[in-house]
Amino acid sequence: MLAIRLQRIGRKGYPVYRLAVQEAQRHPSSGRVVAYVGSYNPHTKEATVQVEEAQKYLDNGAQPSPRVIKLLADAGVKLPTWVKTAATDKQKTIRNAEKLRKNQPKEEVAEESAE
Repeated sequence: MLAIRLQRIGRKGYPVYRLAVQEAQRHPSSGRVVAYVGSYNPHTKEATVQVEEAQKYLDNGAQPSPRVIKLLADAGVKLPTWVKTAATDKQKTIRNAEKLRKNQPKEEVAEESAE
């Protein structure tokens, strides 16, 4: 089975990624690369994707990673129906919200400073 995932390149402290089509059971740095279908620079948020190549591998069953799904969707690649996209409307729940300072009763600091 093939996977479309990010492969880290670039110098130390400045990562740049390639969109690589690889064997899914191998580690991203050691797996045999079938093809490169684009690149992604997280510092400038610039992504270049070869849309036709990516579409060909997706149609043949390559599994994209969650970040690659976002990059492919932004590039205009038509994702198959079996690809699960992450929910964008997630709200982080706050545990023990009653303990937050903004939810505590206001102290009467203004009256004490006036005296």
